[in-house]
Amino acid sequence: MLKFLSIVTIISFAYRSYAQISILSQESNTPVSYASVSFGNGYGIVADEEGAFLFTKKLYPDIDSLFISALGYKDLALSTRQLKPQLFLQSQVSELDEVVIGVTIDKTLNKKYKTESLKPYTDDDYYKCWLPTIDSEIAVYFPKTDTKLKRIASIQFPIALESKDWSKRKRANKDKKRFSTIFKVNIYSNKKGNPGENINKEIIVFRATEKDGDYHDLDISSQNILMPNNGVFISIQVLGYTDKNGKLLPNKKYKEVKAKNGIVRIPTNYRPLLPFTDKIEENRTFVKRVFINGNDWQAFEKGSGFQSSLLKSGLNNYGIGIDFHVFKD
Repeated sequence: MLKFLSIVTIISFAYRSYAQISILSQESNTPVSYASVSFGNGYGIVADEEGAFLFTKKLYPDIDSLFISALGYKDLALSTRQLKPQLFLQSQVSELDEVVIGVTIDKTLNKKYKTESLKPYTDDDYYKCWLPTIDSEIAVYFPKTDTKLKRIASIQFPIALESKDWSKRKRANKDKKRFSTIFKVNIYSNKKGNPGENINKEIIVFRATEKDGDYHDLDISSQNILMPNNGVFISIQVLGYTDKNGKLLPNKKYKEVKAKNGIVRIPTNYRPLLPFTDKIEENRTFVKRVFINGNDWQAFEKGSGFQSSLLKSGLNNYGIGIDFHVFKD
């Protein structure tokens, strides 16, 4: 009996070892956090903070190739037959500081500044919210309205809190449904009215819980990202739920439903919901599918092909707030 249990333990360990794959930097042998792992058919998963993800033929029986991408690294495409316990990405040199931002960081050192704020648009109405899935990334455009030197100090991401008891949802002291979710944030240059190059200095993620209230306030002043003259796009993408310690859980990112023509994959929705607003006149919100290589951004507006109840209700923007440090001359 003990011998049988030992064999089972060994097989189980081998299965787990094969199932978990780590993405590492080729140069430093360190983990590549939160890399996107595309299945090449519009679906995919995200590696955790340690660069680890789960993949087996039992979990994904019809996937034969993977496409891996991460900020600061060259993309990697490979067959699932080539999978090993460790995969290595090659770093690529970024010229974003020179080309996009156009202002050296030294110009902000020891300079006095005042804070300029644009408030977020919040709402707890379930029917006015976007249901986040990891295959979708939402970007919001912020124009630069003057010639002053500005640094992006903090970003406020509206979230909707749902009450445990629907009948008591309008009460101020209602109990909230709990969640612990990691989001990824990207900041893009403006390329002819669409999100362009990623100008993050490093990977930006945050953990949202029901304790945040109506929005999560994310301080990114340490990245010292200066506002380009033609504005920026700020994006948000859900990565998944976490355990009690804030570690990303390896949840399967879509549900499989049997249909007449075979298996249909439906992306999993995550909490919190993201409230949209009709209080912004311009269409500033763009959406793209993360796991389709080279897929273009689309404006979230009527006539763009989106079948959304939000657009039918005139809710065409995600109302992110933002604080700038405005430097004195």
